Amino acid sequence: MSTFNKGTEKAEVSLKWDPSPIGEPDNDLDIIAATYTKDAPHGEPAYLVHFGSRSPDGTIILNRDSKTGQGFGADEVMTLELNRLSENYSRVLVGVAIQQGEGRKVFGDVEGTEVLVREGHTDLAENDFAEVAGSTAATVAEFFRDESGEWRFRAVLRGFDADPETFAGLMGA
Repeated sequence: MSTFNKGTEKAEVSLKWDPSPIGEPDNDLDIIAATYTKDAPHGEPAYLVHFGSRSPDGTIILNRDSKTGQGFGADEVMTLELNRLSENYSRVLVGVAIQQGEGRKVFGDVEGTEVLVREGHTDLAENDFAEVAGSTAATVAEFFRDESGEWRFRAVLRGFDADPETFAGLMGA
């Protein structure tokens, strides 16, 4: 059966937050994407994309990385070209983690947080992390292949109390 709905082909996740007050340690939030294969759609990811990395095939790229939240507009932006991902991949989770460099920080400690998931000019999800204010990391989006092989989007907000490295291993469970 054919369908006119192409599914989600290319998405963008943008993140912004306010800089720390003067004299306080910088707020450093990071977007992380985890890919999962058809054979292992949960648990440990096949690979991760975050600051300083990209997917092996160039389909998931972090276009902008901030360590302070300073500047105008989005502080971090990740592009996911789902239509170019190998058929071997069936799930991609996107999350946000707070670097825990100088003392524990949770989303409630960081002012002006907002994550936006878009496809073209269409907003798929927007969140300010208020529901997970006591968490240090959270999943914010799930992309998965449906029965026809098309990519679909599901808004998810699940908080974690974990540093970025630990979160990366937990987010797909």
